[in-house]
Amino acid sequence: MSSHPYHDVAITGVFNTEQARVLEGEDSMSIAFKGALGALADAGLGVRDVDGVVGQFANDFVYQARLAPAWVTSSWSGIPAVLQAATAIAAGMATRVLIMAGAAGVYVDRASTAPWTRPSSEFVAPFGMFTAAEFALVARRHMHRYGTKPDALATVAAVIRNNGHVNPEAIYHGRGPFTPQDILDSRMVADPFHLLDCATASEGGCGIVLTRADMVADAPTRPVYVLGGNSDSGGTAYRNPPTWDLGGNRRADLVNGTVGRRAAQDAFRTAGLSQTDVDVCEFYDPFSFEIIRQFEAYGFCGEGEGGDFVMGGTIEPGGRYPVTTDGGVMSYSHAGASPQMLQRVIRGVQQLRGACRTTQIDGAEVAMCSNGGSGALFTDVMLLGVDRP
Repeated sequence: MSSHPYHDVAITGVFNTEQARVLEGEDSMSIAFKGALGALADAGLGVRDVDGVVGQFANDFVYQARLAPAWVTSSWSGIPAVLQAATAIAAGMATRVLIMAGAAGVYVDRASTAPWTRPSSEFVAPFGMFTAAEFALVARRHMHRYGTKPDALATVAAVIRNNGHVNPEAIYHGRGPFTPQDILDSRMVADPFHLLDCATASEGGCGIVLTRADMVADAPTRPVYVLGGNSDSGGTAYRNPPTWDLGGNRRADLVNGTVGRRAAQDAFRTAGLSQTDVDVCEFYDPFSFEIIRQFEAYGFCGEGEGGDFVMGGTIEPGGRYPVTTDGGVMSYSHAGASPQMLQRVIRGVQQLRGACRTTQIDGAEVAMCSNGGSGALFTDVMLLGVDRP
């Protein structure tokens, strides 16, 4: 018997719907249902083959599909939802779990910032604490402390946007190629972030299916396994002003600027792996600096070394740690709060299957995925692999 907590869990289905700036005729539930049905089809399953559903519209899906009784949770999507579903299967609460997410028809006032980036508290709204400014506070502190150059941030943005430029499924397909200078030449949004350092806004849906590992023999696609994962939080997202040094009561180095470090260490320990075992990094990319910060927080390089680390081709498709290979939320899609988180896991699964239409990393066996970031006061991490743990 394996002692690994997710030994009996496999990811057998993944799917992204069409992603677009506007999906005419769709709302969040309809596009989430399309993501769910696509993931089930990818897993070779029918609607009534699942006995667990996760997501904002989980109960609606159970009702419409007449699945009751079923294990259900309306968990925040992304990596926490995947870990929760995997835990349910490992604990015997379900055998096949569908995770679904979608957002459409929400961002209708396109003359202003997307609703999920706007201040939600009267104590911060007067000061303009929108998302770009929150993440900028952390980035600028790092630049002040370690001398990180704008060129490093621009290199990250150019690499990720070029991954989206060649991806026909991406919102920004064909909009490049981009050079670091193109990023620096775009208008300033919140110092040090230029427009092309920032995520876009769009609409779309997606789904993931997890199955008990002894039930995957007839699966039409190669199963992918959860090797480890965890979440770090420093407070309520998008409400409290973030600073680099916030926290540190548990351990001096566990501050907001390194949020995700404890979670990554736990994930590597559970997986029995180290950073050198990772083949592809499907990191969440709300802003260019967040990639630099994550490489430091997760232990791929030392503190203050992230700027130099991402230079020289390291994170490009042919580099040692190719990053965010579908274009991420900068270029692929940024469909609200839930789908964008789940899409990092979906891309990780596609890489390990060898099924990416573009920017496939040859021989990838271990993928590291992430959600969130320091400006939001939380980070989630997950390790995926081709071998059953």
